[in-house]
Amino acid sequence: MQRPTELWRTRLDGMAVVATAHWHRLEDGRVQCDVCPRNCRLHEGQRGFCFVRQREGDEIVLTTYGRSSGFCVDPIEKKPLNHFLPGTPVLSFGTAGCNLGCRFCQNWDISKSREIDTLGASASPEQLAVAAERMGCRSIAFTYNDPVIFMEYAMDIADACRARGIKAVAVSAGYMNPAPREEFYRHIDAANIDLKAFSEQFYQKITFAKLDKVLDTLSYLRGTDVWFEVTTLLIPGHNDGDDELRRQCDWLMEHLGPDVPLHFSAFHPDFKMRDVPPTPPATLSRARRIALDAGLRFVYTGNVHDPGGQTTTCPGCGAAAVVRDWYDLVSYAITDDGRCESCGHAIPGVYDGPAGAWGRRRLPVTIA
Repeated sequence: MQRPTELWRTRLDGMAVVATAHWHRLEDGRVQCDVCPRNCRLHEGQRGFCFVRQREGDEIVLTTYGRSSGFCVDPIEKKPLNHFLPGTPVLSFGTAGCNLGCRFCQNWDISKSREIDTLGASASPEQLAVAAERMGCRSIAFTYNDPVIFMEYAMDIADACRARGIKAVAVSAGYMNPAPREEFYRHIDAANIDLKAFSEQFYQKITFAKLDKVLDTLSYLRGTDVWFEVTTLLIPGHNDGDDELRRQCDWLMEHLGPDVPLHFSAFHPDFKMRDVPPTPPATLSRARRIALDAGLRFVYTGNVHDPGGQTTTCPGCGAAAVVRDWYDLVSYAITDDGRCESCGHAIPGVYDGPAGAWGRRRLPVTIA
């Protein structure tokens, strides 16, 4: 397969375009995009649900290669990844569009954008790799919107970064078909998969997607070398019931094992669910207790002040291996090779030397 970067071009409307590989022609003359389970079937000039993949001629192209909604250096814990190069800075960015239709989207101004003005920044994969290295970032994250829809750009960036010893992180809803998923994750070192709920009804009515396809991605990742963690945003009255949480945690235990980190995050009213109240801290604590009782060892609360719910406890001796306050590492007692300093028990994750000291800073940057 010819790499998309060898075929990219800029149209008169300013959009950067590359050819893509995951599509096929239909007998009725339409062309089907095969990247995600939506399988959008397009006539000439039509865009898919994600808005960034479009039919041009007899092929599907990505219309936003090299374009971004902005760049920022974040703590890796904000992705959230608590067991991947703790305390280190990550260069974060997104593009525009999304292949889900979440009514509660917390980044709706980016993911639901239909305007080229959203993509006011631009950078080649090599420029991003150089910038990440220059700023001391140990990784680069495809976030703010789902990298599934701009996978060609993300893979090229990951390859450019890997050549400089910088790792690639995907923050994704996991809504992807098997063949492109396998190709995509060959380029990725770590991921956080957003498990929206554990109800098919929720997925269909609130996200316009299907739960089983996301579970397929989680099961697939279990068999790879990609380090991954799972996040569920708890929305009052929609996905925070005890029974649903127990079923979710039991599934995670059975299919992923006790060591997959699980994050429960607090919802705030946004986009088309402004009439739903914010998540009470007590709901997060209740969900965390259900997960711990199910046997999961590393369960965290997010978007709230809760040092107890953000602490990594050693399964071997019960010591506090990492104490966090939001994204700050208050105390850190893990060896350079990922073992508890108190008892030597291995803490699952990716560790490479001492913890970083980036803290909770958020640094917007311009890529020249």
